[in-house]
Amino acid sequence: MQKILIVDNIPANITVLIEVLNHPNYELLIATNGEDALNLALSEKPDLILLDVIMPKMNGYTVCKELKKNAITKNIPVVFLTACIEVEDEMRGLELGAVDYITKPFSPPIIKARIKNHLELKRQRDILENLSAIDGLTSIPNRRRFDEYLKQEWWHAIRTKSRLSLIMIDIDYFKKFNDNYGHLAGDDCLKKVASALDNSLDRKTDLLARYGGEEFACLLPMTDAKGALVMANKLRKNILSLNILHAKATNAGCITISQGVATQFPSPQSTPNILIHLADKALYHAKDSGRNQTKFQDEDITPEVTMA
Repeated sequence: MQKILIVDNIPANITVLIEVLNHPNYELLIATNGEDALNLALSEKPDLILLDVIMPKMNGYTVCKELKKNAITKNIPVVFLTACIEVEDEMRGLELGAVDYITKPFSPPIIKARIKNHLELKRQRDILENLSAIDGLTSIPNRRRFDEYLKQEWWHAIRTKSRLSLIMIDIDYFKKFNDNYGHLAGDDCLKKVASALDNSLDRKTDLLARYGGEEFACLLPMTDAKGALVMANKLRKNILSLNILHAKATNAGCITISQGVATQFPSPQSTPNILIHLADKALYHAKDSGRNQTKFQDEDITPEVTMA
């Protein structure tokens, strides 16, 4: 089901559009002002926005400009649906990044067809973007997807005043594993570890990504330190249960992981980089302390907690 956000301050116009776009494959979202439209676009991430120009406080042009400035909403196609019929108005809307400009009164069959076409283009683009966000070896999200999702969830945590947790994961002595068993075995090991980690996640909102080489990142939205540590312990035990022989490992004789966990309460004055920095620092301590364990640091850089 694809989401369409209708933005219009006149109830009668909204009613007409709801009737025209009544379709089992469409979920219709409604906003009657610019501020609500921006908030809905951020939280719901619609597939298409139908935007009026003439609205109080914040007009449609301003809304479109704000949408295109935000990394989370900039790729949502915007269609202006307005009574402003001057060529200059249409030019301004298209120059701001709208994909179409439809004037009122409109023909219901025509607007249905144009919206259907825009949604199909959006669906195809999403498919291509999803393919480009998958790691070719492990078939889990790649670093690019992680960076995008971290930025998205950082701002979502700011809006909802919730905590965001990150687990940085490194396969212990992986270079020795490659040197001893060969790169094909190393690739197979990466696939098994990635699958086990990914299958350990409890919620659709959790993300496990290949961060680079033998390093993975697990992002846990709306998760406090206690919840993040529970998940980290689950991840470590599930990798141990794979029982992948590693004769050159000095700690367990099989493949293990070290983990660094960090939790933040995001604010507009901070950036997602601080969460990565804290988790990376905790991961360094886990590896430096003997590996096959988890270390934790919160935003105040409190003492680490070992979970051996």
